[in-house]
Order: sequence, then C-alpha cells, then structure tokens
Amino acid sequence: MGLMGDAAEEYKRRLERAAEARAVRASGGSAAEAQAAAAQEELEEKRRKVDSAARADYLVREAIARGEFDNLKYAGKPIPGLGQGNDPDWWVKGLIQRENITGLGPRAILLRTEDAELDATLDKVYTEKQVREIVEDFNARVIDARRQLQGGPPVITKTRDVDGEVRRWQERREARRAAAPPPEPEPKASWWRRLRGSR
Repeated sequence: MGLMGDAAEEYKRRLERAAEARAVRASGGSAAEAQAAAAQEELEEKRRKVDSAARADYLVREAIARGEFDNLKYAGKPIPGLGQGNDPDWWVKGLIQRENITGLGPRAILLRTEDAELDATLDKVYTEKQVREIVEDFNARVIDARRQLQGGPPVITKTRDVDGEVRRWQERREARRAAAPPPEPEPKASWWRRLRGSR
C-alpha cells in the first residue's frame, strides 16, 4: 500500500478503537475497561506489524542456517557495474560477457584477437594445406579491413607470411612430438590366446 493507504488504515483503526471505547462506556463499563480494550487493540496492532518483520527475519535466518546464502557468486566481492555512470547499452555488454559471445565488435579489434590466437588455431589442424588456407584467409580479411569501408578504429594487425607460418607450425609440431613420451608397447598375449587366435 502507498503512504496514503497506510494513513487511511491507521485512521480507520483509531476510529474503531474509539467506537469500542464508547460502546464499553455506554454499556456501563468503566473508563479503565475502555482503556484496557484500547490498549489490547494497540497491542494486537503492534503484534501484526512485528509479526511480519519477525517472520521476514525468521525466514532469512532459516535460509542462512540451511546454507542458501553460502557460495553466492559475488560473496565478498563488489557488485559489478555498481557506481558506474548510466550506460544505455549495459544489458548488451552484460549479455556478451555472461554468454561469452565472440565475433562481435569492430573488425580491427576482432583481427587483433584472432592474431593473438592464430598459433593455437593452427596447432589444432593436421595438414600443411589447412595451415595455408587458414593463414591466407586471415591475410585476406586483414587487407579487406585496412580499406576501412565500414569505419571504426584503425587496423594495426599485420599480415602473416604463409610459408613462414607453415615452417613455424612444423617446428611446433616436431617439438610436441619430441616432448611426448614414447608409446608403451602392447602387452604380449598369453600363449593360450595366441593359440586360440590362430584357429
């Protein structure tokens, strides 16, 4: 209820208490009985108010006892975005961060990110042809972004030498092979299994 609604309710309760007090006096009751009835009514009103606050306090304490507030995401940390200015795109930025959405933003920044992760991307492929295709595609997109047809920040990402990237990919691959432990020999089958397998 709003402020006016609360005031109206309080006024209504006072009128009811006064009417009860008058009724007690009119029926031959004393002023002490009227005061006792009014005091009882006030006590009940206080209980109603305290009951809702106590109930809320009780529910919070029960939730704490059950551990529902343990290990909350921002426990002991500042709430992100609190105290910052009013950003009209706050929900878009929050969505991108929460969902880890990639591929959105100015091409210059996306190319810088891709350039930083290109070696890891190349290490996932198996053939020299795939490495060449990936590097050639990357170089074509860098050259296209340098034309600045769509505006945005300047493109500072450099193109990559295709043959040099193939050499580096082969060197990293050889280094991984050298660092990997040799495969364990397969255990020899028992004479009984060898005899059964020859039949």
